Amino acid sequence: MPPPTAPEDVYRHGLRLLLDKDIPAWVDLWDPDGVFELPFAPDGWPARLEGKAAVADYMRGYPDHIDLHDFPDVEIHRTTVPETVVVEMRGVGRLVDSGTSFDMTYIAVVTVQNGLFTHYRDYCNPLVLLQEPASDFTGRNPR
Repeated sequence: MPPPTAPEDVYRHGLRLLLDKDIPAWVDLWDPDGVFELPFAPDGWPARLEGKAAVADYMRGYPDHIDLHDFPDVEIHRTTVPETVVVEMRGVGRLVDSGTSFDMTYIAVVTVQNGLFTHYRDYCNPLVLLQEPASDFTGRNPR
């Protein structure tokens, strides 16, 4: 079966990879020149990543810190631009180091071309991250 190319299908496939903790496969969904923006990133966290390599570096330690369990609410909205979707969702899981549960809300504006993320703007709720230092998967704060 060929890989998905419709934006909503690529996005849902990416969520499945994150739940499976398959970060290399999730990174493979990125265009080499893709841009990942986090407009509400906490102080000290990157607000913009340029290129697949930067995304891979950013996500490298993710499963060692964040244990995703589910995305119970996912609504994907088509836009007037066929390559772009707007996603409203929740992610639930636990922080590996502390065992603390988390429940985060997200809105993402995602553009997919040729089956790859070319632009991904993630408006996640940073308050959850700021309340728990164990959520820092970026490697900026040593344990």
